[in-house]
Amino acid sequence: MIAVVDYGMGNLRSVAKALEHLGASVTVLSAPAPAGTYSGIVLPGVGAFGDAVANLEEQGWDSWLRDAISAGTPFLGICLGLQLLFTRSEEGGDVRGLNVIGGTVRRFPPSVIVPHMGWNQLRIARETPLLAGVKDGDFVYFVHSYRVVPEDALVAAAVSDYGGEFVSAVVKGNVWGVQFHPEKSQEVGLTILRNFIRTAATEK
Repeated sequence: MIAVVDYGMGNLRSVAKALEHLGASVTVLSAPAPAGTYSGIVLPGVGAFGDAVANLEEQGWDSWLRDAISAGTPFLGICLGLQLLFTRSEEGGDVRGLNVIGGTVRRFPPSVIVPHMGWNQLRIARETPLLAGVKDGDFVYFVHSYRVVPEDALVAAAVSDYGGEFVSAVVKGNVWGVQFHPEKSQEVGLTILRNFIRTAATEK
């Protein structure tokens, strides 16, 4: 059973439907559930970082997510869900995130148009189960104006190029994150979601 966290930031049904299409049992959670109930957790999201953090804190998701991650539950952050894993974001000032991964969320440079929207390529930075079956040069779909800058470059699983190289996928232990939308990225995105389902099933 995979939990898709509903904290009021964006349409989660497309993510849930993609997971269900791949054979996973999915629950869209509107409130924190007892620990250990789910074999995997997905945190999607679109919108402003500050609003998302406020929602997580008001609804009790922040401590629930940290506890689940600390317990080793496989976790996947998508788009804003990836950014929320980081220490802070420059969006709306200096806003603190979940601090699961050290680093900062920064706006793209003024030399490029934001949001970065559409198809772009991945360059694999290191081998990881997250990207099993994904090749250098594969295209995925992005919509974002900010990108993550990890303190530890080794967490980067893939990078992409838009006004310079930026981190487009991360892995740190049981925590996976992608800046793009796998549910909108056709077969490449489904491959990544399938990898997550397999990992969740194995860990459970």
